[in-house]
Amino acid sequence: MSADSYDFLFKVVLIGDSHVGKSNLLSRFARNEFNMDSKSTIGVEFATRSIEYDGKTIKSQIWDTAGQERYRAITSAYYRGAVGALLVYDISQQKTFESVERWLKELRDHADASIVIMLVGNKSDLKSLRAVPTEEAKEFATRHELLFMETSALDGANVETAFQTILADIYRVVSNKALEHESGRAPGSGPGAGKSITVAPTNPSAKPAAGKCC
Repeated sequence: MSADSYDFLFKVVLIGDSHVGKSNLLSRFARNEFNMDSKSTIGVEFATRSIEYDGKTIKSQIWDTAGQERYRAITSAYYRGAVGALLVYDISQQKTFESVERWLKELRDHADASIVIMLVGNKSDLKSLRAVPTEEAKEFATRHELLFMETSALDGANVETAFQTILADIYRVVSNKALEHESGRAPGSGPGAGKSITVAPTNPSAKPAAGKCC
């Protein structure tokens, strides 16, 4: 298999208020980079990275959506085709956690019903400034049937684990759908049938909209 070959392509969106660290989560996972001086995202950016799971190559296409109110009408279109979402808040900013329910409603209004969602409490390195108790966030995630993890894009804590976990969950959902499809007598189907989830452009060298975020 060539370097650009893959068995599955999954689109995952990052959503949440501005300045919660969505773009740095993206850059930490995709390139192992962190930018202290990153600016707010303008519109939408994306990056790709492939992982190996269950003997398959999974290419993730991670979309970073702007958190500002004025871009929300634009970014809602990018939920289409997403099979996963990281709903991000800042553990040191209570208001960003209060916004989570609104973001979750918007996501469920626009995304596929089977989308896998992870609630992510970012900036876990700011322990002395914590404003959102871990247990409160866990309870919210349990109530809404979300995955949950606290991360730090700054020091990299749990970033890899968060993305690996959601991609593995997406893979299981897609594989189960394919098996159900097969049992419904669809000819020639199987786990690979789920890999038709694609979003253009898929070229990692393609230039997304300009802008950076925290």
